[in-house]
Formats: sequence, C-alpha cells, structure tokens
Amino acid sequence: MNGSASWSFREDDARRIEHLLAGFLREAGARTAILVDRTGQTLATVGEPPTFDPVAFASLTAADFSANDQLARLLGESEFGALFHQGERESLYLADVARRVILVVLFDTRTTIGLVKLRVRPAVQALNAVFTALFERTDVSPPQVDAGFLGEASDEIDKLFGP
Repeated sequence: MNGSASWSFREDDARRIEHLLAGFLREAGARTAILVDRTGQTLATVGEPPTFDPVAFASLTAADFSANDQLARLLGESEFGALFHQGERESLYLADVARRVILVVLFDTRTTIGLVKLRVRPAVQALNAVFTALFERTDVSPPQVDAGFLGEASDEIDKLFGP
C-alpha cells in the first residue's frame, strides 16, 4: 500500500484495511477488491490479482466515478455513492469510501449483485472509519532532524568544501 500526497498509510493501517477487504471478499464471494484514490492511484489490491493494467484501471475508475458525480449533480444529487457495471461474465461494483477513496469490487457469476451489495455496506462503513481516522490524523508532520545532527552535518560540509 502506498499513500497520497497529503496522507499516508502506516503498517497497521495497511494490515487493518487488508483484513477488512479479505473478510468482505469471503463473505460476498467476490474475486478482488481494489482501493483507488480519487486521483487515480491504486492504494490496495486484495484477492485474485487482476489480469489487466492496474495503472490504466485505477485512472479509468477515478474518471468514471468523477463523471458519475457530475451526472448526479445534473440530477440534483450531491453524488452517487455507488456504481454498478454488469457484464456477461464479469461485473464491477464501485463504492465511495470517506469521499476520497473508491472501493472497486470485481466479481463474476460465482456470486450475485445482491450478495455483493449486502456485504459491501458494512465493509464500506468499516473502511470509512479507518480512512476518516487516517485523514484526520495529526501526527503526519514531517520528521524532525536533531539540531546536533545539523551541526555535525554543517561541520562535515565545511571540511569538504571549506568554510
């Protein structure tokens, strides 16, 4: 997992998210869960590895969700919280998480849209809590450098290049 420009995952965040998604996949009978941020970056993939280009997929997912947000506004809605794309054999269910992340669920004929929708609600609620806490975390300040180290570094630079 990786983070976005303004926030980042800790190892315990990644484990919790992966645990939530793995449990959801088992309960829903879905193949893969992918978390994508609204800028089109893949944050996590759990389950069966996708067979497509993940970078292009993440970009298209973000664009799809953004386009549907605009459609929602045209209809007087603030947003569509979920989208469903049904194919003959493969389908996608996309759900908003904390207004900054998209949960993409890939599933096939081994399960139903009804079961995916039933199981996605508690998963999204749990992910909302995780991401809301992550976004609100105040300890994401840049690492501080010890003043003693700065003095030593300055001395070493002076030795190399002169005062």
